[in-house]
Amino acid sequence: MPGRPRVLFVTDLAYEARGRRYCDEDIFLSSRLRNDFDLALCHPLDAAALMDAFDAVVVRNSGPVLHYQKEYDAFRDQAAARGTRVYNPLSGRADMAGKQYLLDLTAAGYPVIPTIDRPRDLGRLPEADQYVVKPKAGADSIGLSFVPQEQLAGLAYGDILVQPRIDFRYEVSFYYVDDAFQYALHAPDPERRWVLAPYQPTEADLDFARRFIDWNTLDHGIQRVDACRTPEGDLLLVELEDLNPYLSLDHLDDPTRDTFVTSMTASLHRFLSAPPRR
Repeated sequence: MPGRPRVLFVTDLAYEARGRRYCDEDIFLSSRLRNDFDLALCHPLDAAALMDAFDAVVVRNSGPVLHYQKEYDAFRDQAAARGTRVYNPLSGRADMAGKQYLLDLTAAGYPVIPTIDRPRDLGRLPEADQYVVKPKAGADSIGLSFVPQEQLAGLAYGDILVQPRIDFRYEVSFYYVDDAFQYALHAPDPERRWVLAPYQPTEADLDFARRFIDWNTLDHGIQRVDACRTPEGDLLLVELEDLNPYLSLDHLDDPTRDTFVTSMTASLHRFLSAPPRR
Protein backbone atom coordinates (compact mmCIF):
# COMPACT_ATOMS: atom_id res chain seq x y z
CA MET A 1 0.00 0.00 0.00
CA PRO A 2 1.39 3.45 -0.84
CA GLY A 3 2.03 5.79 2.06
CA ARG A 4 0.09 8.94 2.77
CA PRO A 5 0.95 12.04 0.71
CA ARG A 6 3.81 14.10 2.14
CA VAL A 7 3.15 17.83 2.39
CA LEU A 8 5.63 20.61 3.17
CA PHE A 9 3.61 23.39 4.84
CA VAL A 10 5.38 26.74 4.38
CA THR A 11 4.72 29.33 7.08
CA ASP A 12 6.53 32.06 8.97
CA LEU A 13 5.27 31.46 12.50
CA ALA A 14 7.20 34.47 13.82
CA TYR A 15 5.80 36.99 11.34
CA GLU A 16 3.93 39.80 13.08
CA ALA A 17 1.02 41.50 11.33
CA ARG A 18 -1.27 44.16 12.68
CA GLY A 19 -4.48 42.67 14.01
CA ARG A 20 -3.67 39.11 12.93
CA ARG A 21 -1.85 36.13 14.42
CA TYR A 22 -0.53 34.16 11.48
CA CYS A 23 0.97 31.53 13.73
CA ASP A 24 -2.33 30.59 15.40
CA GLU A 25 -4.05 30.10 12.05
CA ASP A 26 -1.31 27.89 10.64
CA ILE A 27 -0.91 25.85 13.81
CA PHE A 28 -4.65 25.10 13.68
CA LEU A 29 -4.77 24.41 9.95
CA SER A 30 -1.69 22.18 9.89
CA SER A 31 -2.99 20.21 12.88
CA ARG A 32 -6.16 19.40 10.96
CA LEU A 33 -4.41 18.57 7.69
CA ARG A 34 -2.32 15.98 9.53
CA ASN A 35 -5.41 13.77 9.58
CA ASP A 36 -4.88 13.16 5.85
CA PHE A 37 -1.25 13.99 5.11
CA ASP A 38 2.23 13.39 6.49
CA LEU A 39 3.04 17.03 7.11
CA ALA A 40 6.03 19.13 8.13
CA LEU A 41 6.22 22.88 8.71
CA CYS A 42 9.09 25.03 7.44
CA HIS A 43 10.06 28.67 7.10
CA PRO A 44 9.78 30.09 3.54
CA LEU A 45 13.55 30.49 3.35
CA ASP A 46 13.96 26.73 3.86
CA ALA A 47 11.36 25.58 1.33
CA ALA A 48 13.65 25.23 -1.71
CA ALA A 49 16.16 23.10 0.21
CA LEU A 50 13.51 20.76 1.63
CA MET A 51 10.84 20.43 -1.03
CA ASP A 52 12.32 17.46 -2.93
CA ALA A 53 11.38 15.15 -0.04
CA PHE A 54 7.66 15.97 -0.35
CA ASP A 55 4.81 15.34 -2.75
CA ALA A 56 3.58 18.92 -2.56
CA VAL A 57 4.47 22.30 -1.09
CA VAL A 58 1.61 24.23 0.50
CA VAL A 59 2.38 27.94 0.83
CA ARG A 60 0.37 29.47 3.62
CA ASN A 61 1.10 32.49 5.84
CA SER A 62 4.63 33.07 4.61
CA GLY A 63 4.64 36.88 4.92
CA PRO A 64 5.21 39.46 2.16
CA VAL A 65 7.72 38.03 -0.30
CA LEU A 66 9.27 41.47 -0.84
CA HIS A 67 11.15 40.79 2.41
CA TYR A 68 12.90 37.85 0.71
CA GLN A 69 12.28 38.46 -3.00
CA LYS A 70 15.55 36.92 -4.25
CA GLU A 71 14.97 33.68 -2.32
CA TYR A 72 11.32 33.53 -3.37
CA ASP A 73 12.22 33.94 -7.04
CA ALA A 74 14.79 31.15 -6.67
CA PHE A 75 12.14 28.93 -5.05
CA ARG A 76 9.76 29.52 -7.95
CA ASP A 77 12.47 28.81 -10.53
CA GLN A 78 13.56 25.61 -8.81
CA ALA A 79 10.00 24.39 -8.31
CA ALA A 80 9.27 24.93 -12.01
CA ALA A 81 12.49 23.21 -13.07
CA ARG A 82 11.88 20.18 -10.85
CA GLY A 83 8.16 19.87 -11.52
CA THR A 84 7.37 20.41 -7.84
CA ARG A 85 3.68 20.66 -7.03
CA VAL A 86 3.11 24.00 -5.29
CA TYR A 87 -0.27 24.93 -3.78
CA ASN A 88 -1.40 27.51 -4.72
CA PRO A 89 -0.04 26.70 -8.18
CA LEU A 90 2.48 29.29 -9.34
CA SER A 91 0.38 30.15 -12.42
CA GLY A 92 -1.74 32.70 -10.53
CA ARG A 93 -2.33 35.96 -12.39
CA ALA A 94 -3.16 38.17 -9.40
CA ASP A 95 -1.03 39.17 -6.39
CA MET A 96 1.21 36.18 -6.97
CA ALA A 97 2.46 37.90 -10.12
CA GLY A 98 2.57 41.44 -8.69
CA LYS A 99 0.12 44.31 -9.08
CA GLN A 100 -0.06 44.37 -12.88
CA TYR A 101 -3.47 42.70 -12.68
CA LEU A 102 -4.98 45.91 -11.23
CA LEU A 103 -3.90 47.74 -14.38
CA ASP A 104 -5.12 44.92 -16.63
CA LEU A 105 -8.52 44.74 -14.91
CA THR A 106 -8.91 48.53 -15.05
CA ALA A 107 -8.16 48.52 -18.79
CA ALA A 108 -10.61 45.64 -19.33
CA GLY A 109 -13.45 47.48 -17.59
CA TYR A 110 -13.79 45.22 -14.54
CA PRO A 111 -15.31 46.68 -11.33
CA VAL A 112 -11.97 47.50 -9.71
CA ILE A 113 -10.62 50.65 -8.06
CA PRO A 114 -9.26 52.57 -11.09
CA THR A 115 -5.48 52.10 -11.27
CA ILE A 116 -2.80 53.72 -13.43
CA ASP A 117 1.01 53.64 -13.53
CA ARG A 118 1.86 56.31 -16.14
CA PRO A 119 1.49 60.09 -15.91
CA ARG A 120 -0.21 60.25 -19.31
CA ASP A 121 -3.05 58.13 -17.87
CA LEU A 122 -3.86 60.51 -15.01
CA GLY A 123 -6.92 61.71 -16.90
CA ARG A 124 -8.43 58.23 -16.56
CA LEU A 125 -8.69 58.60 -12.78
CA PRO A 126 -11.86 60.06 -11.27
CA GLU A 127 -11.71 63.27 -9.24
CA ALA A 128 -10.86 62.64 -5.59
CA ASP A 129 -9.74 64.61 -2.54
CA GLN A 130 -6.68 62.38 -2.24
CA TYR A 131 -4.96 59.66 -4.21
CA VAL A 132 -3.29 56.47 -3.04
CA VAL A 133 0.28 55.85 -4.17
CA LYS A 134 1.77 52.41 -3.55
CA PRO A 135 4.69 50.38 -4.87
CA LYS A 136 3.96 47.72 -7.48
CA ALA A 137 5.84 45.22 -5.31
CA GLY A 138 4.03 46.26 -2.12
CA ALA A 139 2.10 44.20 0.42
CA ASP A 140 0.45 44.78 3.79
CA SER A 141 0.28 48.55 3.05
CA ILE A 142 4.10 48.76 2.98
CA GLY A 143 5.18 51.96 1.24
CA LEU A 144 1.63 53.27 0.84
CA SER A 145 1.06 57.04 0.93
CA PHE A 146 -1.69 59.57 0.22
CA VAL A 147 -1.17 62.66 -1.95
CA PRO A 148 -3.38 65.50 -3.23
CA GLN A 149 -4.15 65.83 -6.92
CA GLU A 150 -1.66 68.66 -7.48
CA GLN A 151 1.23 66.37 -6.57
CA LEU A 152 0.36 63.56 -9.00
CA ALA A 153 2.26 64.96 -11.96
CA GLY A 154 5.50 65.16 -9.98
CA LEU A 155 5.58 61.55 -8.77
CA ALA A 156 8.42 59.24 -9.77
CA TYR A 157 6.53 56.84 -12.03
CA GLY A 158 7.80 53.42 -13.03
CA ASP A 159 7.47 51.29 -9.92
CA ILE A 160 4.31 52.79 -8.42
CA LEU A 161 0.56 52.55 -8.84
CA VAL A 162 -1.87 55.43 -8.38
CA GLN A 163 -5.53 55.09 -7.41
CA PRO A 164 -8.20 57.48 -6.14
CA ARG A 165 -8.77 57.26 -2.40
CA ILE A 166 -12.23 55.70 -2.27
CA ASP A 167 -14.83 56.81 0.27
CA PHE A 168 -16.28 53.42 1.14
CA ARG A 169 -18.86 52.15 3.61
CA TYR A 170 -17.00 48.95 4.50
CA GLU A 171 -14.62 46.31 3.20
CA VAL A 172 -15.69 42.73 2.53
CA SER A 173 -13.72 39.61 1.61
CA PHE A 174 -14.91 36.48 -0.18
CA TYR A 175 -12.94 33.26 0.37
CA TYR A 176 -12.74 30.46 -2.19
CA VAL A 177 -11.22 26.99 -2.38
CA ASP A 178 -10.66 26.10 -6.04
CA ASP A 179 -13.70 27.71 -7.65
CA ALA A 180 -16.10 27.09 -4.74
CA PHE A 181 -17.22 29.89 -2.42
CA GLN A 182 -16.58 29.12 1.27
CA TYR A 183 -17.49 32.15 3.40
CA ALA A 184 -17.38 35.94 3.55
CA LEU A 185 -16.23 38.37 6.24
CA HIS A 186 -16.52 42.13 6.43
CA ALA A 187 -15.07 45.00 8.44
CA PRO A 188 -18.03 47.22 9.42
CA ASP A 189 -15.70 50.03 10.59
CA PRO A 190 -13.34 51.30 7.84
CA GLU A 191 -10.91 52.52 10.51
CA ARG A 192 -10.61 49.03 12.03
CA ARG A 193 -10.11 46.87 8.97
CA TRP A 194 -9.08 43.73 10.90
CA VAL A 195 -12.07 43.75 13.23
CA LEU A 196 -14.11 41.33 11.16
CA ALA A 197 -17.61 39.91 11.36
CA PRO A 198 -19.42 37.23 9.33
CA TYR A 199 -21.09 38.54 6.21
CA GLN A 200 -24.00 36.99 4.31
CA PRO A 201 -23.40 37.74 0.62
CA THR A 202 -26.17 38.36 -1.86
CA GLU A 203 -26.29 36.65 -5.22
CA ALA A 204 -25.05 39.90 -6.77
CA ASP A 205 -22.09 39.91 -4.33
CA LEU A 206 -21.17 36.37 -5.32
CA ASP A 207 -21.53 37.18 -9.02
CA PHE A 208 -19.08 40.06 -8.46
CA ALA A 209 -16.52 37.88 -6.67
CA ARG A 210 -16.87 35.00 -9.10
CA ARG A 211 -15.86 37.22 -12.03
CA PHE A 212 -12.40 37.56 -10.54
CA ILE A 213 -12.09 33.88 -9.61
CA ASP A 214 -12.96 32.99 -13.20
CA TRP A 215 -10.50 35.58 -14.54
CA ASN A 216 -7.63 34.10 -12.56
CA THR A 217 -8.11 30.58 -14.01
CA LEU A 218 -6.44 28.75 -11.09
CA ASP A 219 -7.44 25.08 -11.18
CA HIS A 220 -6.64 24.56 -7.50
CA GLY A 221 -5.93 26.64 -4.44
CA ILE A 222 -7.22 29.24 -2.00
CA GLN A 223 -8.14 32.75 -3.10
CA ARG A 224 -9.49 35.82 -1.32
CA VAL A 225 -11.39 38.52 -3.17
CA ASP A 226 -11.14 41.80 -1.24
CA ALA A 227 -13.63 44.52 -2.12
CA CYS A 228 -15.04 47.78 -0.81
CA ARG A 229 -18.66 48.94 -0.80
CA THR A 230 -19.04 52.44 -2.18
CA PRO A 231 -21.59 54.94 -0.79
CA GLU A 232 -23.69 54.19 -3.89
CA GLY A 233 -23.80 50.50 -2.96
CA ASP A 234 -21.44 49.15 -5.62
CA LEU A 235 -18.57 46.76 -4.97
CA LEU A 236 -15.08 47.53 -6.27
CA LEU A 237 -12.14 45.14 -6.17
CA VAL A 238 -9.35 46.16 -3.81
CA GLU A 239 -7.16 43.06 -4.12
CA LEU A 240 -7.23 39.53 -5.48
CA GLU A 241 -4.97 37.52 -3.18
CA ASP A 242 -3.80 34.23 -4.66
CA LEU A 243 -0.38 33.73 -3.10
CA ASN A 244 -0.81 33.33 0.64
CA PRO A 245 -4.16 34.83 1.65
CA TYR A 246 -4.75 35.14 5.37
CA LEU A 247 -8.00 33.31 6.11
CA SER A 248 -9.19 34.85 9.41
CA LEU A 249 -10.32 31.40 10.55
CA ASP A 250 -10.60 32.65 14.13
CA HIS A 251 -13.61 34.77 13.08
CA LEU A 252 -15.61 31.74 11.91
CA ASP A 253 -17.98 29.53 13.83
CA ASP A 254 -16.99 25.89 14.24
CA PRO A 255 -19.20 24.46 11.44
CA THR A 256 -17.92 27.01 8.88
CA ARG A 257 -14.31 26.44 9.93
CA ASP A 258 -14.77 22.66 9.69
CA THR A 259 -16.33 22.99 6.25
CA PHE A 260 -13.37 25.05 5.07
CA VAL A 261 -10.86 22.48 6.34
CA THR A 262 -12.83 19.72 4.61
CA SER A 263 -12.85 21.71 1.36
CA MET A 264 -9.13 22.43 1.51
CA THR A 265 -8.32 18.80 2.31
CA ALA A 266 -10.38 17.59 -0.67
CA SER A 267 -8.76 20.21 -2.88
CA LEU A 268 -5.28 19.05 -1.90
CA HIS A 269 -6.16 15.44 -2.68
CA ARG A 270 -7.47 16.50 -6.10
CA PHE A 271 -4.36 18.59 -6.67
CA LEU A 272 -2.06 15.68 -5.86
CA SER A 273 -3.93 13.29 -8.14
CA ALA A 274 -4.26 15.68 -11.11
CA PRO A 275 -1.79 15.45 -14.01
CA PRO A 276 0.94 18.07 -13.64
CA ARG A 277 0.44 21.21 -15.72
CA ARG A 278 2.90 21.75 -18.56
